Amino acid sequence: MADGCGCDRHTHRYLTVEEASRRGLSASDPVTETETLPLARAIGRVLAEDCSSKLDMPAFDNSAMDGYAVRLSDLDAGPDYDLPVAGRIAAGDSGAYSAPAGSALRIFTGAPVPAGFDAVLMQEDCELTEDGIRFARRPKPGQHIRRAGEDLRAGAPILPRGCEIGAREAAALASAGYGEVEVYRKLKVTIFSTGNELRQPGEVLGPGQIYNSNRFMLLALLDKPWIALTDKGPVEDDPALLEQVLRDACDSADLIVITGGVSVGDEDHMPRLFSAIGGETDVMKVAMKPGKPIMFGRRGDALYIGLPGNPVSAYVTWQIIGAPMMARCAGLNLAPPSPEQAVLAEPLQRHPGRQEYRPVVIDGTAPDGRPRLRMMAASYSGRVALLAQADGLAILPADKDSLPAGHPLGFLRF
Repeated sequence: MADGCGCDRHTHRYLTVEEASRRGLSASDPVTETETLPLARAIGRVLAEDCSSKLDMPAFDNSAMDGYAVRLSDLDAGPDYDLPVAGRIAAGDSGAYSAPAGSALRIFTGAPVPAGFDAVLMQEDCELTEDGIRFARRPKPGQHIRRAGEDLRAGAPILPRGCEIGAREAAALASAGYGEVEVYRKLKVTIFSTGNELRQPGEVLGPGQIYNSNRFMLLALLDKPWIALTDKGPVEDDPALLEQVLRDACDSADLIVITGGVSVGDEDHMPRLFSAIGGETDVMKVAMKPGKPIMFGRRGDALYIGLPGNPVSAYVTWQIIGAPMMARCAGLNLAPPSPEQAVLAEPLQRHPGRQEYRPVVIDGTAPDGRPRLRMMAASYSGRVALLAQADGLAILPADKDSLPAGHPLGFLRF
């Protein structure tokens, strides 16, 4: 863990977003315990083993079309061909068919192609006759046949450990013969919010009180199949109470996420309290807007992430720095958020110095196909409703104070 200031101790410079992200990831130790689950129960979980195909895919030569299987050796020089139909083979049949020389087999998509048959004619290319079928074009060898192993050979890798088992991954595992898989156990996450001013939606607000939006934002952000979530709700700014809640969370969770109390004010207790219970802390001041203060630390096996209390700052800081830390703790192999390329819809003046993540709406498309982004407001750090109305976040470079219309920007789409 770092020295606790989150900046260069000689120059007091703020950390760049990239530096802060690297520091956070370096403190994020993945869970190692695993469990083996039936594939149906493993959906949404994090794969804990490298998976290779248990069989050739497809496992046998099969028809890619509804039509007729033929042997090219039965076909003369043409120009027209007439063959009797000696049988019928459908998906799920064994494929152990024999047919007299000079005959075809009616075949359906997915049905095994019997030995000796080396092409399939689409039914649309055939004319039914009283005795069988007639067609005018000689098929090519292998036409409309999916060969065994052409998608994947037995033993070939299909999925690496660390991927989340979604719809595509589940389909690949099932096709490759996996009835059960090894997954990492769920990441145990505890959340709570600090602040005497916080009330729950639906309660009557008193003077100086606000609704606790951060709690519900975190509940939504952490609603994942690979997380076992404990919600401690709001906790008053009472150091003794905060210390006990924090100690209990460290004893039971892999990751603790809180909002508020991470800066250096008189009521910002969390850095001091985390140190008091034996934790190593790092309060980082990051050259990002909104955001700037973020705290992380470790006590035993528990990792702690402290986000700003401002909801927009908390959301942006979590998405850029906190979420990748959590993903690594869960065993996920995820690349950092990768912005797409967009352009600025209108000129922009700003104060340089911090990399800015500003809510934007898409306002049409540039001639080269990139989305055009329009800023929603010059002041937005306290306006959480803008996040719900935005299409994403534009990334404004730290060193620019003036950007012309059409200037390229990174864009993190919601």
